[in-house]
Amino acid sequence: MSEPVVVTTHPTADGRQIGVLTLDSPASLNALSLEMIQLLQAALTRWEQNPAVVCVLLQGAGEKAFCAGGDIRSFYYRKQEASESALFGYARDFFEQEYRLDHHIHRYTKPLICVADGICMGGGIGLFAGAAFRVVTEKSLFAMPEVTIGLYPDVGASWFLSRMPGRLGLWLGLTGARFNGSDALGLGLADHAMASRERAELLPRLAALDWSADASEQIEGLLAGLQRGLGQALPAPVILPHQARIDALLAGRSLQGVLERLARAELDEPALAQAQATCQGGSPISRAILWRQYWQARRQSLAEVFADELTLSVNCVLRGDFVEGVRALLIDKDKSPRWQAPQAGEAWLDAFYRWPEGTNPLSPAC
Repeated sequence: MSEPVVVTTHPTADGRQIGVLTLDSPASLNALSLEMIQLLQAALTRWEQNPAVVCVLLQGAGEKAFCAGGDIRSFYYRKQEASESALFGYARDFFEQEYRLDHHIHRYTKPLICVADGICMGGGIGLFAGAAFRVVTEKSLFAMPEVTIGLYPDVGASWFLSRMPGRLGLWLGLTGARFNGSDALGLGLADHAMASRERAELLPRLAALDWSADASEQIEGLLAGLQRGLGQALPAPVILPHQARIDALLAGRSLQGVLERLARAELDEPALAQAQATCQGGSPISRAILWRQYWQARRQSLAEVFADELTLSVNCVLRGDFVEGVRALLIDKDKSPRWQAPQAGEAWLDAFYRWPEGTNPLSPAC
């Protein structure tokens, strides 16, 4: 049985090596399992310590997706089979290792190029967002759809959504709205674009660079040239043109006020109307967590954000709507989740920020 991540190296023209990581589970749209997370982390750590490896390329196999998110079905099955303590252990290990990997990518000391060709959602954006060189194509399709499954935008999204222009990051989190490569460039989530058909040529072109010189400048020049070659093939943005309307809909600091305004709004644009319906059908717990995280994460370091997200994600599994959301969307597929109603006051939400047992392993104090 083949590995779900293909780990290889490619020689450069001047005798060095480029590390290549290919997510290779196209039947699941390269959804991240715990095994895949561990394989990625091991390879990145090994290459970071190897002076012969000068750069890393991260990509997905197949024509449809870079990575459609995490392998979240496993949480439903664990809930049915495991004790509460075993479920806690699994959720802690999965999210801790995923967030450590995401944080490692953000802080990686060698040039890391990630190409999001096709679907890139949830955990896929977690891999993509921290790369030094984030590349989209005309086929890129992004979303943070966690509100529909009883989670919330995690994998560092608390940090990068809160730093997007206006209220666009808040909109993407509350509504799970889809957006494309042009949007990602304008939102500051991507750096370059290239034609999907050029993907096969990227590695040999990287290998031909002079790696004894300034690597970052050369990669920048190569990717800029590929973007010029793309011409007008990149689709028009679908979210950016509506920023003024979105900012007005989400104005204010009251989640209830925003939800009421959004519910009353008559939205003719199909993309906005679909996002409006998704938000209204999403988990109230997810919306409340996203709202607090959006405002709080703007004042936090990335490490602090990941620590909070680990606590929140584990609690969403143990006491929130996450397992029910997975059941409704992916197991029974009835698309009729039985969401919990939020309680009055803030104490119920405060409880989601308390680590269940022992010490949070991602706490900056650890």
